[in-house]
Amino acid sequence: MHRRRMALTAELVALVHRAIDDPGPLPGVAYQSDADYDAMVDGLLRVHPNRQDAWLFAFGSLIWKPECEHVEERLGTAYGWHRSFCFQIRRYRGTPECPGLMMSLDRGGRCKGLLYRLPGDTVREQLHKLCRREITVKPANTVARWITVASDAGPLQAIAFVMSRESKSYVGKLAPEQIAETLARACGHWGSGAEYLFNTVSRLEEHGIHDQYLWRLQQLVAERITSDHPFLSRS
Repeated sequence: MHRRRMALTAELVALVHRAIDDPGPLPGVAYQSDADYDAMVDGLLRVHPNRQDAWLFAFGSLIWKPECEHVEERLGTAYGWHRSFCFQIRRYRGTPECPGLMMSLDRGGRCKGLLYRLPGDTVREQLHKLCRREITVKPANTVARWITVASDAGPLQAIAFVMSRESKSYVGKLAPEQIAETLARACGHWGSGAEYLFNTVSRLEEHGIHDQYLWRLQQLVAERITSDHPFLSRS
């Protein structure tokens, strides 16, 4: 299969990276408690047969950094959802001085990604780990919920982390150029927005998933980084 050549490269991404210490909990921000995570997982499993395998829908960093044990992987398409850099972050891949943008599933369109089958005897433990990774602030920017995902074996019910439009950090649909300007400059202790985009597009392409929205963004981010570093060769 012919692989498209990305404009955004590891070398360009490295120019955005800065060594930044974790500032710790941000002032004025409430964080999820152990009891909150218990309630999230209990709510998800309340409608799931006890100790049966469960499907997880991965569309972004869970593809290149899954951190979950799975026994099967397949392609899937979530109808009624699309990838979007739609909420602002001031920690992790941004700072209060230079906020970043994070990607989530927002309503509308369709999204092709990966389905992971989680073994039933570890589902509860893994959901606790995933919720703690994906959901930190309170009220939550993203929420875990069951969605229907089409697959070659028919429709499956899968857990996905989707955007809460009630979140104060939700910025809606931004112009690609505005997103690119942010991703090309924002960086936090987890790394930069450019790195997140690079890893996501790279791994999607490896799986034969071409997302036109992200492909356009990686081109724009590459152009912005190049513009910010005039010493780069344009040959």
